[in-house]
Amino acid sequence: MFENLSEKFSNAFKKLTGRGKLTEENISEVLREVRLALLEADVNYKVVKDFVADVKEKAIGQDVMQSLTPGQQFIKIVNEELIRIMGQKNEALDFTGHPPFGIMLVGLQGSGKTTTAGKLAHFLKGVGRHPYLVPADIYRPAAIDQLKRLGGQLKIPVHDTNPNEKPEHICLEALQRCGEVQADTIIFDTAGRLHVDESLMVELERIKGMVRPREILLIADAMTGQDAVNVAREFDSRLDISGVILTKTEGDARGGAALSIKAVTGKPIKFIGVGEQLNQLEFFHPSRMSSQILGMGDVLSLIEKAQKEFDEQDARKLAKKLKENKFDLEDFRDQLRQIKKIGSMDEILSMIPGMSKLKQVKNASIDEKELVRVEAIINSMTPDERYRYKIINGSRRKRIANGSGTSVQDVNRLLKNFEQTKKMMERFTKKGPKGLASMFR
Repeated sequence: MFENLSEKFSNAFKKLTGRGKLTEENISEVLREVRLALLEADVNYKVVKDFVADVKEKAIGQDVMQSLTPGQQFIKIVNEELIRIMGQKNEALDFTGHPPFGIMLVGLQGSGKTTTAGKLAHFLKGVGRHPYLVPADIYRPAAIDQLKRLGGQLKIPVHDTNPNEKPEHICLEALQRCGEVQADTIIFDTAGRLHVDESLMVELERIKGMVRPREILLIADAMTGQDAVNVAREFDSRLDISGVILTKTEGDARGGAALSIKAVTGKPIKFIGVGEQLNQLEFFHPSRMSSQILGMGDVLSLIEKAQKEFDEQDARKLAKKLKENKFDLEDFRDQLRQIKKIGSMDEILSMIPGMSKLKQVKNASIDEKELVRVEAIINSMTPDERYRYKIINGSRRKRIANGSGTSVQDVNRLLKNFEQTKKMMERFTKKGPKGLASMFR
């Protein structure tokens, strides 16, 4: 998300690089490009208009005009305004008071409600809560089956919905059964329609009145742009939603919905779906999102992803192996597998400050297939070869290449890269904790 917007912002800001001072004229020139970039990203027109006016008012102030680094000051103002329109900070779910806590998911058909119900249950289970999934969409039998299947995968209880009952009665019955399944959080997956209509809203209002959920979250498809904002406004007017979960953000390079929803409805985006897997639901952080838009990376999210995927015990074992100079090709392969769990290489690079600019260089791209080739080559080695890579002679290299469907040149390149990596890690390990720490500076 935001790839195109980020690139256009970067091109616009280059016009301020090296300027001795800012003038109202050059600020207006850059803001014209910023305005156009936001509109092309499908950001709400009024939001764009107010954003540009606020940035201009602050940018022509004396502190900025007389700054030694006016370009940086201007970007700082843009960053602050982006954070403001997206909601300043992440707003967590409300778990105050006594359980059970009801979370009602609403939205149009096709927005990803049922999948998001599973993702949210997985997320809540990961933070120590005990969720209970309730299929309340009686009009689409596949939705009930899908939620049961997701619950089975996650080992989370799913309410045994009778499709002949009214949705509000199903939800009420589930609420009463909460104690039996030892759940403290109930996720109601309600029905959707292809468009907002009266019958849908009346049904959702009845469910709300019956179960009095703590949270009503709209599931909105990021790829629908301004339509997602209009849908949010309509649902909020009837149900007083408490927040939004924006889905399919990995498929939307524009980001207009993310930049508009809070400013238009006053309701925060609480989570974003960043992929199809059940573990790909994340908190929405306005400051981190703004950093990504401006090409400043998102190191905190990268660290959080790494902490989720990297096992602490395995990390200790790896540190011990490095210290004892026993890091081998099997360890190398295991680390690649861990990295792949975090996300694609493009995604990881976009979180590292300055690295996103590599993607803007002509013909620069990350070959994801290279990681697959590397793993295939290591898998074709014997355990002894993985442990003692120096025994891999010419005939062994040919056998490994044939077994992995690669070439001898590929095997040679892997071994050379591994040797260089090993030497670098050994060098920093010898310097102790300070040396290791410097690897991450």
